[in-house]
Amino acid sequence: MGAPYPRSPRLEGGAEPSFLPSSSSVWTALGRCAPPSMQGNTRRTGVMTDVHRRFLQLLMTHGVLEECDVKRLQKHCYKVHDCNATVEKLEDFINTINSVLESLYIEIKKGVTEDDGRPIYALVNLATTSVSKMASDFAENELDLFRKALELIIDSDTGFASSTNILNLVDQLKGKKMRKKEAEHVLQKFVQNKWLIEKEGEFTLHGRAILEMDQYIRETYPDAVKVCNICRSLLIQGQSCETCGIRMHLPCVAKYFQSSSEPHCPHCNDYWPHEVPEVFDPEKERETGMSRSNKRPSRSRQH
Repeated sequence: MGAPYPRSPRLEGGAEPSFLPSSSSVWTALGRCAPPSMQGNTRRTGVMTDVHRRFLQLLMTHGVLEECDVKRLQKHCYKVHDCNATVEKLEDFINTINSVLESLYIEIKKGVTEDDGRPIYALVNLATTSVSKMASDFAENELDLFRKALELIIDSDTGFASSTNILNLVDQLKGKKMRKKEAEHVLQKFVQNKWLIEKEGEFTLHGRAILEMDQYIRETYPDAVKVCNICRSLLIQGQSCETCGIRMHLPCVAKYFQSSSEPHCPHCNDYWPHEVPEVFDPEKERETGMSRSNKRPSRSRQH
């Protein structure tokens, strides 16, 4: 039996959650995974090749991508390094990369967006350490702002924290003092780096942050954490039963009640009073995207 999987200890003193190890350590590990004679051979099952390496490098650059973009990225990498090869099934392709990343406690993880169920992929750290990617990108007071925003989001019933409530906490930040105008700029940096999502002046966690910080959130906020009754995954935003209080992700609500004319709570069987969203359909999304791209923008006549 192999070594036990590392558990991340509860961070004391508000220590930041960890993220990815340095890119140099990743490439050092990848450089040992296959001899040069194999590196261009994409037909060898389970062997890391230049196709896999380029894919991983580009995914590291983006941080998180929707599944449709991941598939396009995979095809691009084949086109660059081995255009004559058959494109491997995405699941097998990613499993090959993950088998090598396992020793670094990193994984390309699949999840879905909480609002509409779009499949996403992110490169996440499975171990918690004191050195983090986020810590290298942000100052101490900026990280503390993120922690306070996270706490407000986790403690809220809706999974959102208003910018006003977050900015009201700037006087409590550790490290260098921060003005509210600066804090607004930092919040936008979190949005740009795909740790937060902003909707009408309120902030929630991006899918990347949920995938990356699942274990950290469960261990740091055990009394406030919410779990979906269907998939048992961490839940930040969703719907809840007004009778028994169980919660469900919107995509889980959509799938569970897909064929129900009168939806009832899966736990207490009382009527489900919320609007049931549509199930995300990638084919429909693709057709919609194609129809939009085929429409030429109309030009307004100049007066």
